[in-house]
Amino acid sequence: MQAGQTPVFVMNAGPERQTGRKAQIANIIAAKTVADVIRSCLGPKAMLKMLLDPMGGILLTNDGNAILREIEVAHPAAKNMIELSRTQDEEVGDGTTSVIVIAGELLAQSHSLIERNIHPVVIISAFNKALQEALDVIKQISIPIDTSSDEEMLSLIKTSIGTKFVIRWSDLMCKLALQAIRTVSVSESGTHTSNVPTNITVVDIKRYARVEKVPGGAIEESKVLDGVMVNKDVTHPNMRRRIANPRIILLDCPLEYKKGESQTYIEISKESQWKDFQDEEEKQVREMCERIMEFKPDLVFTEKGISGEVYNGWERNIKITYLLNVDYAQAILLQGNITAIRRVRKSDNNRIARAVGATIVNRTEDLRESDIGTKCGLFHIEKLGDEYFTFLTKCTTPKACTILLRGPSKDVLNEIDRNLADAMSVARNVVFNPFLAPGGGATEMAISVRLQQRAKTVQGIESWPFKAVADALEVIPRTLVQNAGGNAIRVLTELRAKHASGEHSWGINGDTGKVEDMKKYGLYESASVKIQTLKTAVE
Repeated sequence: MQAGQTPVFVMNAGPERQTGRKAQIANIIAAKTVADVIRSCLGPKAMLKMLLDPMGGILLTNDGNAILREIEVAHPAAKNMIELSRTQDEEVGDGTTSVIVIAGELLAQSHSLIERNIHPVVIISAFNKALQEALDVIKQISIPIDTSSDEEMLSLIKTSIGTKFVIRWSDLMCKLALQAIRTVSVSESGTHTSNVPTNITVVDIKRYARVEKVPGGAIEESKVLDGVMVNKDVTHPNMRRRIANPRIILLDCPLEYKKGESQTYIEISKESQWKDFQDEEEKQVREMCERIMEFKPDLVFTEKGISGEVYNGWERNIKITYLLNVDYAQAILLQGNITAIRRVRKSDNNRIARAVGATIVNRTEDLRESDIGTKCGLFHIEKLGDEYFTFLTKCTTPKACTILLRGPSKDVLNEIDRNLADAMSVARNVVFNPFLAPGGGATEMAISVRLQQRAKTVQGIESWPFKAVADALEVIPRTLVQNAGGNAIRVLTELRAKHASGEHSWGINGDTGKVEDMKKYGLYESASVKIQTLKTAVE
């Protein structure tokens, strides 16, 4: 370059900018690609996908959300599709695959509308009207369910598990999910700010139903404990490892002397001062322990340490003295025949508190008789695999539980855990919204037939998008037939005829790929999942 000329910068020529029609069509193709990846995961004959995650681990699953979480995509529209399944998973926990398949098909149908030069705004407004119509149809064909009936609840959970890997143990898994939900559901009756008495049922699966996966043993050995299990062992080998009807204290404070906030230096001129200094520490620890022992507990859980870690930065002779003083609190508790367990997780401590009826106390001085948990029937420590686990079982009214899963390998356990989470979410949704819609693509087909009829009455250009939504919803029954290896065209025509004559409960039997009455087949799904699926997909 000659002197005096302005330098020329070459910008990055890689990214290309797409606008207008071209961008819309690229978005549709990207979203459709994502939907095609997931499509073979729908229904009871679904294939498991085997993915390698970036760390080199294997993921074996057919849960739509779990697959899409692992897929790396660069296209913004495809990313948006992946967000859909995440939203669905967080909101209702099931229907993650259906959401993607329906959304992909809706976009594919809108492709032809865009090519006919129908403006996107018109398409969107028609889609929203179609959604309202669809929600009305779900309301009409839904049937109520009695949430206290085990039989009805189990058949519903079975529908969720029916398309998953654990279908072989479906009876066991259904019972586990239902038992866990029944355990953690709490009715809170109280008065609202406007003095209206409210009776709210709270089901917090995330916080109070913990799944512990222990490799080894058979899957049939999995169970819901009537209490809690923690991955901890006692702090001292001589403490009791099995106590019936224990009195339990839960602490949130360390059982050790108070340390200085920052580094503390103490100048000692006489040997006696060092002795006083140590005595003071011991006195602090002893007072705490004696305060605990006044309540005659059998078990103490604390989230912090139990007297003393060794400090490294001290002189050699002092460190030796320290070692003599290390487990002072343990020694005192051992004399009082109290079993202590330290460094329990906050979440575990909350679960223990709910299960045994104790209150977590922040300072030993604040302990009261009412804070002590007495609802636990048995405390014992067992070795599973090569780790020790603390069990607090036979609780009288546990409001928290641990689901113990056993299985041959980590990958299998992870997949069972995901499927069980889906099943528990389904059971939870029904508690809040006790209505069921027919499964096996019957609901989708009923909506489709209604929208086709409605499209004929819509004036002007909006009738096209109505038809498009109707065609798009047929993708669920069609995919079920294809995954079962049936003849899609013949079976769908048969199904359409059934629905046109007003038989709403007919759907596809995913095992055989034939048309079947879902009332007799007993395949019903939670209506809240269906509603959320449609809302999410159309949005």
